[in-house]
Amino acid sequence: MKTLVTGATGFLGSALVRELLKDGRTVKVLSRAEADTRNIDGLDVEVAQGDLRNKKSLRGALADCNVLYHAAAYYSFWDRDKRLIYDINVQGTRNILEASLESGLGKVVYTSTVGCIGLTKDRTPANEDTPFDPSTLSNDYKRSKYQAENVAREFHGKGLPVVIVNPSTPVGPRDIKPTPTGKIILDFLNRKMPAYLDTGLNLIDVGDCARGHLLAEEKGKTGERYILGNRDMSLHEILLVLETITGLKAPTIKMPYWVAYTAGWVCETISDYCTGRPPMVPLAGVKMARYHMYFDSSKAVRQLGLPQNPVENSLGNAVHWFKNNLQIGPEK
Repeated sequence: MKTLVTGATGFLGSALVRELLKDGRTVKVLSRAEADTRNIDGLDVEVAQGDLRNKKSLRGALADCNVLYHAAAYYSFWDRDKRLIYDINVQGTRNILEASLESGLGKVVYTSTVGCIGLTKDRTPANEDTPFDPSTLSNDYKRSKYQAENVAREFHGKGLPVVIVNPSTPVGPRDIKPTPTGKIILDFLNRKMPAYLDTGLNLIDVGDCARGHLLAEEKGKTGERYILGNRDMSLHEILLVLETITGLKAPTIKMPYWVAYTAGWVCETISDYCTGRPPMVPLAGVKMARYHMYFDSSKAVRQLGLPQNPVENSLGNAVHWFKNNLQIGPEK
């Protein structure tokens, strides 16, 4: 029997495929016909063409599989088509979990996000049981993932053996799009970050995060969720680590939130009504930056054995990959 992976051409999904192959698994990946497959080219996987919005293609992809890793998501802070993110993240999740239930799968690992975890008011690390405040759903991506996690819980209630994992902020190689976090690193390398916001993230090596998915399949309890994270860092601390890695100076100016919000509002308005291109400063990202996204991963470390490799090494690997694969300006 095979393991099906959705989102395999993306940053986290391609790391997940590599971990499965490392363990000797037979892997099938769901891929749209027009997808950029550079992250999985050359890997020993079977490719099933399909789309989360097409139920028939999902039934075919699942036909000879007994495990599903549903890591696909439309991860974007802006799109002119506001329904697309919900069609993929929410309805697409419902479609593939319905097909999984019909197929009688032995296990499903659903990739959610820490954006669905509650936050503390004093910036201390939150855990899986921290009460959730819906007001923190500050953009369509977070709202869609919150709804999709509820869909996963719904199907667990129907008898589908689902384990939910909530990655924090993976960093490392093959961030091909890049993700919003990868763009921070890329902008730093290209000297496009004159200032920083007072915000914070929880980082984890992308390989460790992928391994956490496999551990969740092996050891996780169905119906439960596990935060896959490692180290809490302010944005300024992250930039200082990048300074040490690259020799490039980190910005020293802390930008007031209202300045960033105004810039995001202007840029998004121009994108929505004029250019149709992604905004230079996505307002959704600015809204998220109001919160320090700090999390406690001890449940996953204790119950699953989640690896905790130094995130400084992960940032270094990301820098190395960006320099060798994407356009980087001359160092100064």
